[in-house]
Amino acid sequence: MEHDIFLELAEKYKDTVFRIALNYSGNYYDADDIVQDVFMKLYLTNKKFASDDHAKYWLIRVTINTCKDLLKSSWKTKNVVLDDIAVTQTPTFEKREQEDLYLTVMGLPEKYRTVLYLFYYEDFSVKEIAKMLKVKESAVTTRLSRGRNLLKEVFKNE
Repeated sequence: MEHDIFLELAEKYKDTVFRIALNYSGNYYDADDIVQDVFMKLYLTNKKFASDDHAKYWLIRVTINTCKDLLKSSWKTKNVVLDDIAVTQTPTFEKREQEDLYLTVMGLPEKYRTVLYLFYYEDFSVKEIAKMLKVKESAVTTRLSRGRNLLKEVFKNE
């Protein structure tokens, strides 16, 4: 990939890739590793993107696949993080309600958390999410509905 195009795409989409990686991994350190892997793959690819949207979709798809690979890797599944070594960080929020919602969403199962994040925070349509996740649109709408219901239950019980 041409260096100038790479730098432009990296600057434009680094935050999106990081947020998705953080959403999947649940911690900053793994998210940083995932971002590095994704942008290394971008740099090494010979792929020509038809548009910015095409590049964004490609980056999101590669990010999701890289996250899944990390989470199912033998290193990740066989190692336990020690509480006194691990530093759990969450983003800072202006309002307490935003932080509560974020933590609740992060506590949902991955399939609901991912579609909620892509739909509400990245503003993708159901059709776009289905294409990225390689599932049917009906699966995305079902996951959105079930994820919303899980959120309602959590906040109703508080």
